[in-house]
Amino acid sequence: MSAKTENKPSLGRKFLNMSDTNMLLSVTVVVFFLMYIGAMVFMGSGFLKAQTFLNILNSNAALIITACGMSLVMITGGIDISVGGVVGLVTMACAVYLDFKGGNVAGALGISLLIGLAYGIVQGYLVAYLEIQPFIVSLAGMFFARGMTTIIHANPFNVANEQFVALKDTRIVVPGLGSYNRLGRYIDAYVEIGVVVALLVVAILFIVLRWSKLGRSFYAVGGNRQSALMLGINVKRTVFLSHLICSLLAGLGGFVYLLHVGSGAVTNAQAMEMDAIASSIIGGTMLTGGVGNIIGTLFGVLSLSTIQNIVASAGLDDAWWTGITIAAMLCLFLVIQSVIMAKKRKINSTITIS
Repeated sequence: MSAKTENKPSLGRKFLNMSDTNMLLSVTVVVFFLMYIGAMVFMGSGFLKAQTFLNILNSNAALIITACGMSLVMITGGIDISVGGVVGLVTMACAVYLDFKGGNVAGALGISLLIGLAYGIVQGYLVAYLEIQPFIVSLAGMFFARGMTTIIHANPFNVANEQFVALKDTRIVVPGLGSYNRLGRYIDAYVEIGVVVALLVVAILFIVLRWSKLGRSFYAVGGNRQSALMLGINVKRTVFLSHLICSLLAGLGGFVYLLHVGSGAVTNAQAMEMDAIASSIIGGTMLTGGVGNIIGTLFGVLSLSTIQNIVASAGLDDAWWTGITIAAMLCLFLVIQSVIMAKKRKINSTITIS
């Protein structure tokens, strides 16, 4: 009986025996729930309302979509810092089309996807087939997008297109999660249209990465390109597709962003590329490639926004406090990832030697 007990692996050993992707996902999910539960306990009644959590989703639907695309590129070992610029460009282009050109919602969605497609084709080709560093390519793409945004329209304005406003104001009621306000009136909990789109993107990409040949190719290329070539994977095409999908999602994210803010402005989606990278890293996607999970990216976005809400609820409204807190959180997750991966490598090498 004692022999069986001794041979039974400990909980810690089981954790370290998980795949890298699942292990880092577990860390992200646990940290998020501990953080949110702590906020519910110590920050008062605001975090106890379901609508507070749903508002995090409402405010960050575009970031979720964009960060998912970023995770795909990072899994292949690349980076794309143009996504925030693409979101801003799409937002302004669609806003001008809707407000000044008499456009409709379908046309605006088409414009957003076409801009994303153009970016994906150009940047994907330069990175995959001409083998230019993705940071340099996407940096140029970011500057181009920001410049074009200003050229299209320099002054901020609200979109007044009736069809668009009706879609923007659409709310999907979540039954059973409402709450009573101070006047005793029951207020339904709701999510915006963009949240549904974001969750669909998460679900589709999760299935692609988990069960499709393309998903396995992303991980193989990010893990070791030479090995991927030996396995018969078309590395250049895989890298190209990762950038194409990332830019397409940035275009879609721009449309969803416009649905949330309802206005065109050159300051839209400022630094969103940094938030997307941070969310991916917090979600367990490693900068070295080969490791990542779309569900982790979703929780990375939620964690990032929760930290911002906690800082605001604590009365630290100055912008630098949010920046300092996010930087500390990002460093914490990087340290956790490094420690766990080092511990796992040590255990694996010990097992190999023995």
